[in-house]
Amino acid sequence: MLAAIALGGALGAPARYGLARLVHVAPGGFPWATFVTNITGSFAVGLVLALVLERFPPTRYLRPFVATGFLGAYTTYSTFAVETDLLIKDGHAAVAVLYAAASLLGGFAAVWAGIWAARTLPLSHGGDTR
Repeated sequence: MLAAIALGGALGAPARYGLARLVHVAPGGFPWATFVTNITGSFAVGLVLALVLERFPPTRYLRPFVATGFLGAYTTYSTFAVETDLLIKDGHAAVAVLYAAASLLGGFAAVWAGIWAARTLPLSHGGDTR
């Protein structure tokens, strides 16, 4: 179990780093890199967990590998908290409030969208589509 989580984390952290390198943010600006990372990670958590728990045969390692390992390392609440704090400290309280609200509301919406997507995906079972 620990190896599955570690392997997932070893893949998720570089994925987050790579996305952060692609999205540049001006000082005092909206932290788009972390926002996009956390929203896409929230969607993926909803999608993957709904699929794993409701559609796939039980497995011991898939959920810890993807949800705890990969997505746990890919998403970053700690960076979100630090960025929000720094925005306030540096006099950008309005951006900080917008960022915090958008992150929380967007994260919840993304999780639900992922769950909805997983539940509406048709799966083929020997010619039978649902």
